[in-house]
Amino acid sequence: MQNLENCPGIKVGGYNVNNIKYADDTVLVAENKDDLQKLLNIVEEESSDGNQSETRTSKCDIFINDAILKQQDKFKYLGTIITSDGRNNNEIAARIAQAKTNFQKMRAVLTNKHISIQTRKRVLRCYIEPILLYGCEAWTISKQIEAKLEATELWFLRRMLRIFWT
Repeated sequence: MQNLENCPGIKVGGYNVNNIKYADDTVLVAENKDDLQKLLNIVEEESSDGNQSETRTSKCDIFINDAILKQQDKFKYLGTIITSDGRNNNEIAARIAQAKTNFQKMRAVLTNKHISIQTRKRVLRCYIEPILLYGCEAWTISKQIEAKLEATELWFLRRMLRIFWT
């Protein structure tokens, strides 16, 4: 990975970024197909095992040893769904579903009238909202998605206060 230091990437805050590493995962980042191919060639030359099983790219033909890499439309990376078009609709829908499922698991506490609403709201903020908003810093939010997130918040509050839709 040290050989990638002077290779092209994208500019982020004035710095050249061509790879992102977390634990044993590495993401190669480039502005175009040719730069990505150069990065991949360097990594392939330096790697000993040439493990391609988890290599994923957006739509372009990238090769290792004259074999084209399998293209993925979407995949899960560090708990977040990454799509080839860069939209977050699938990720946000999955987060909403997970948050609602966990709300239902904690329903006995969150809808208990013997616990003050302030305490129940704190429980919601501590245990349910982090599930809903995990990774939200990287989301691109449209008006439609914003409305879905607001509707989800109201869904939680209506159930906590036992206010029916009608």
